[in-house]
Amino acid sequence: MIHDEFSAMRQRMLAEIAAQAIAACAQLGKAALSPRVLDVMAKVPRHEFVPLELRPLAYADGPLPIGFGKTISQPFIVAVMTDLLDVQPTDTVLEIGTGLGYQSAILAQLAQRVYSMELIEELAAQARHRLARQGHVNVEVKVGNGCGGWPEHAPFDKVIVTAAPELIPPSLIYQLKPGGKMVIPAGLPEGQQLILVEKDTSGSISTKEIFAVLFSLLDDSEPD
Repeated sequence: MIHDEFSAMRQRMLAEIAAQAIAACAQLGKAALSPRVLDVMAKVPRHEFVPLELRPLAYADGPLPIGFGKTISQPFIVAVMTDLLDVQPTDTVLEIGTGLGYQSAILAQLAQRVYSMELIEELAAQARHRLARQGHVNVEVKVGNGCGGWPEHAPFDKVIVTAAPELIPPSLIYQLKPGGKMVIPAGLPEGQQLILVEKDTSGSISTKEIFAVLFSLLDDSEPD
């Protein structure tokens, strides 16, 4: 745990995540999240990845606006998605929806390499700055349409998507390695589910719905 003025807030955030994990144990299939994930969330300064005026709320267990109609996900959802992904130290991860870079920073501590795509150029620029300031040199941020993935660096061990399409984009499934996992919210706005997608060593796909969620929509248009 990094000790600073926000340490007590981070501790309360972790306690809230633990309590929610117990409440959701039926959907998650376990009563506690990975210690590796929680250890990283104890270290990454979430207040560095929210707008300055929202820093006092950085560790509250809820989404926060980051501009352009986008939000930073609530800490519990970040923890669950990261836990489901089961990131290993040798993994290369594709992230769709960089935002201001908080999820990227979590992944950077767990994976060997993170490739993150953000549709909005202003958010991508801020994320690069915030990630660099925290010393995360293993994250590359690209402005682009996440629906098409990042073919130049495919295939990926893990894929995480932080905006919801109605249907899982086939290109993201294609860019997932055999033996890989993807965590993605999908469905109509009023019926989104968090979904774990697994590709076995033969390339066969299985999906599991975890629980209902509400994410901003994954825009399939190109950036200006």
